[in-house]
Amino acid sequence: MARADIGVYGLGVMGRALALNLAEQGFDVAVTNREHSWIADVVTEAGPLAGRLHPQIGLADFVAGLKTPRVVLFMIPSGAPMESMIEAITPLLEAGDTIIDGGNANFHDTRRRAAALALQDLQYVGMGVSGGEAGARHGPSLMVGGTARAWRRLEPMLTAIAAKYQGVPCVAHLGPDGAGHFVKTVHNGVEYADMQMIAEAYGVMRFGLGMSAAEIAGQFEAWDKGPLRSYLTEITGALLRYEAAGEPFVDLIRDVAGQKGTGRWTVIEALHLGQSASLIEAAVGARSWSSQAQLRARLARRYGAARGAVSVSLEQIGDALMAGRLLAYVQGFHLLGQAAQDYGWPLDFARIAQIWRAGCIIRAAVLDEIATAFEQSRGDGQLLDAPAIVAQLRAALPGLRAVAGAALGAGHPAPALVSAVSFFDTLRIERGTANILQAQRDFFGRHGFERLDQTGQHHGPWWD
Repeated sequence: MARADIGVYGLGVMGRALALNLAEQGFDVAVTNREHSWIADVVTEAGPLAGRLHPQIGLADFVAGLKTPRVVLFMIPSGAPMESMIEAITPLLEAGDTIIDGGNANFHDTRRRAAALALQDLQYVGMGVSGGEAGARHGPSLMVGGTARAWRRLEPMLTAIAAKYQGVPCVAHLGPDGAGHFVKTVHNGVEYADMQMIAEAYGVMRFGLGMSAAEIAGQFEAWDKGPLRSYLTEITGALLRYEAAGEPFVDLIRDVAGQKGTGRWTVIEALHLGQSASLIEAAVGARSWSSQAQLRARLARRYGAARGAVSVSLEQIGDALMAGRLLAYVQGFHLLGQAAQDYGWPLDFARIAQIWRAGCIIRAAVLDEIATAFEQSRGDGQLLDAPAIVAQLRAALPGLRAVAGAALGAGHPAPALVSAVSFFDTLRIERGTANILQAQRDFFGRHGFERLDQTGQHHGPWWD
C-alpha cells in the first residue's frame, strides 16, 4: 500500500540527510539507492525515525510505494546519471507526478527537461540545495524552480524542512524551469569568491604580517562578532584552531583546491549574458592555478617565491574582506538581474537575499542590508546605488585598496581582492577609456562608433 509522502533516490551524504530531515518533520519517506547496501545503513542511522522511512530495492516498488500524485526527489550527480534516471522512471509515473532534481545541475539541462516532461504532464522541478550535510539534515536553504502547480504540491514539505531565519523559512519558488538551479549556480559563484578572498586575507596575515595560525583564528573569531559575521568567517576561525603534533593542521593540507564546476558555470553564463563576474572568475582561476603544483614549484625556483612584509592593519584587512564580499554580491545579483530579463524569470532579489540568510554556505550578516536595499529599490538587480550599500562601501574601500596594493607590491597573490578593486574602479569612472577601444575597432575593422557631439554611427578620419 502506498504510504510515502515523498521518495528520495540517492542516499549519499546529501540525500540521506534530506531523507532524515523529512522524516523528522513528520513525513513518510520512501528511500532507495543504486547501491542497495546503503539503504539499510540509512535506516540504521535513522534510529527512532526509522518508522518514517520505507526502504525499497527496485525502482518499480519505490514508485508504487508513493502516494499520488507522486513526488520523487533525486539526489544524484547531474548530467548523464540524471538523464538515465529520468529515462528509467518516467514510464512508471503518471500525469501530475513531480520529479525534483536536487543536484547541482546545469540550468540549461533543467529547462530542457522541464519542457520535455511537460509534454507528458509531468512536473520537473530544479531545486538548489545549499548548506552541506548539516544544512540538509537540520535546515537547508532551498531555491526552487518549476511551475506554480508543482510549488503548491511541494510547499508544505519544503517549508517544513528548510532553515529558518527569525522564524521565516529559507525557501522560495523563484520562477519556472531552470530559475532555481540558476540562482543556486550564482550562489555557488559568490561562495567561490568569498572563500578565495578569505584565503587571500589569510595569506597576507600569515606570510605578510607573520601571524601564527592561532592568532589569525582569533582575528576571524573577532570579525565573526561584527559586520563580517558569516558562516565562512566562523568556520575559518574554527579550522585554524586545529593542531596536529603541536602544529597547525592546515599546514598539513596540500594547497591544491578542488571544484565541481558550478563556479565555472557562473563565469560562463556571465559571458553568455554579456555581464561581468570578474571576482568569481578570479576565484575559479585561482583554484585552477593551485592544481599546477609542479609548475608552481618550478617557477618558484626560477623566479624566486619571496613574499615580503606588508604594512597594513588588521582593521584594513577586515575592511578589504567586507568590501570584497559586497562587490561579489553586487556582481552576483547583477547577473541574476540580466538572467531574469533574458529568460523571463520573475526573480525576487530581496527574497533571494532573505533565503540566503540561514542554512546556506554564504549566509552572512550583510544579507540583511542587501535584502532591505532590494525591498526599497526598483528591484533591478543593481546594489551599488542603494544608500546602505554605498555607506558600507565608502567606509570599507580604502582598506580594500590598501590591502590589494600592499599584496601586489610585496608579491602576495590576491587575484580576487585585486579584481574587486578593478571592478569597482571601472564602474565608478564617469568617463573611462573605452573610446580608445572603439577607435581601434574602427581603425582595423571599420566597426564604427558613437560620438559625443553628434548622433548616429560614425567612422574616424583614418578612413578619409
